[in-house]
Amino acid sequence: MTFSTSIILHSPQSGAQSSDSFNLTMESILDQFNRNFDIISLGTFEEEDILKNNSIKLQQIESAGKSHSKLLNEAIYMSTSNFIMYIDNREKTVILKKAALDAFLVSAVRNAQSGFFYADYELEDEEASQEVKLLFHHPGRLRDNQDYGKVLFFRKTALEKVSFFDESVEYNSLYDIQLKISEHYDLTRISNKYNGSLYTLVSKGKKTNVFDYLLAGKQVQLEAEEILTSHLKRINAFLKPGEYMSSKLSFKDHSTIVASVIIPVGFRPEFIGTAIESIQAQSIQNIEAIIMVNGGENDPTAEEVRKYMKNGALYNSEKPEIRLLVIDINSIGLCLNMGANMARGKYYVQLDSDDRLKPDAVEKIIECFESSKDIGMVIGSYEVWEKNEEGTLLRMEDIPVVKHEEWTDNNGRNNLLRINGAGAPRAIPIHIIKEMGYFGINDDAFARNYGEDYEMVNKIAECYKIGRIYDPIYEVIRHSGGTDHAISQDVIDRNDEAKDDMRKHALLRRIAFNSGKA
Repeated sequence: MTFSTSIILHSPQSGAQSSDSFNLTMESILDQFNRNFDIISLGTFEEEDILKNNSIKLQQIESAGKSHSKLLNEAIYMSTSNFIMYIDNREKTVILKKAALDAFLVSAVRNAQSGFFYADYELEDEEASQEVKLLFHHPGRLRDNQDYGKVLFFRKTALEKVSFFDESVEYNSLYDIQLKISEHYDLTRISNKYNGSLYTLVSKGKKTNVFDYLLAGKQVQLEAEEILTSHLKRINAFLKPGEYMSSKLSFKDHSTIVASVIIPVGFRPEFIGTAIESIQAQSIQNIEAIIMVNGGENDPTAEEVRKYMKNGALYNSEKPEIRLLVIDINSIGLCLNMGANMARGKYYVQLDSDDRLKPDAVEKIIECFESSKDIGMVIGSYEVWEKNEEGTLLRMEDIPVVKHEEWTDNNGRNNLLRINGAGAPRAIPIHIIKEMGYFGINDDAFARNYGEDYEMVNKIAECYKIGRIYDPIYEVIRHSGGTDHAISQDVIDRNDEAKDDMRKHALLRRIAFNSGKA
């Protein structure tokens, strides 16, 4: 059977690319081995000779004043083909391999239950070329920043099934359509081992910044939240305000002090003193610090901690007690769990070894817990600081206070499935940590000292109300050795795999709860 395709791309009128860039994309389309396609341009342009002398049908749509969704719908309505190939060349040059269309069509025949296809690609910049390997889709891929590439292949019937693009969606049209299609069809990735990418994306390389999402417009974020919320409702995974699951276990509170600040740390002797001193400077002193050094006996961090303990040079009997446990397994979750088991405090308070608590952090956390007996976790807000080469700490003024205002009382726990973080610092009653089955210890799929707290937040939010503090009570310190500094794509992908798998399990729990099967 012969299938036809409409290839949709942006002209310079509806994008930010140059005419030369557009022509490169157009030439790669006209070089396809498979000739059974037509071209629809989003935005008009003057036809070059290469187009005038070609037999391929070309249609152009005036783009002025039209949204992305409306433009795509006009093109799809215009198409009489079985499939739609959309090339998102608005900002970067996309060059198809000559067999790209054939590859998509063969995959469509092989995967009749799929409505959407995407493929690995080559990223080419001024310095080098690298192959970008995307992630296979599953129901837990709920992030709005999930990369599906810049060449998307749709089965026309799948677009019809979801009533095409929602023209009320202004910023997140592709996110919306991908979620909707996933409710009825599979999403298929065409992967690449070596020299098997279907297209090249020409772009200047960009370093990953985990705080990029903070710079996105608020309206963009609110629209993405609405899109995800609607998706969760359609698949029966939405948690209604005020409805909570029951925790299956129960543990009593045996605390003798207010809070235990637990710090997992390995080989960071240059930071741990600052963290400890921020604990000892708290306005509430009925607390303790539990330092879990996980680098074994040869970890120099332990000696720095001992300076603040009895007989140490910096010991102060009037300050909160510093307790130390040196273990030989590098597992953040294991450190937190062992710390929770030895804690004397009623509440666990988070502090990373290279960060600092504001002096009133514990005080404000306790006030928040005492404001409602239904609160099972308190999440604060933080500032981002940077340690320069001279060792000086400076506030990064270009990054606003991270408040995670998208975490609302009514919808925060649903919206959490869209984003990678819940905020900091986090504080939890010790008995609830045990009720939830403790933090993960790298026994979750893909987890490597990452996401154990994200899973915990999801579980607690399903069973308890989350308290919020919007004043900054924590200082995140960025430095060259930090886990969020200059992260490679492989690490980003591994981290996304871990949290997306946690999202998948959260969906299953929520669907079971809403179906009365929990």
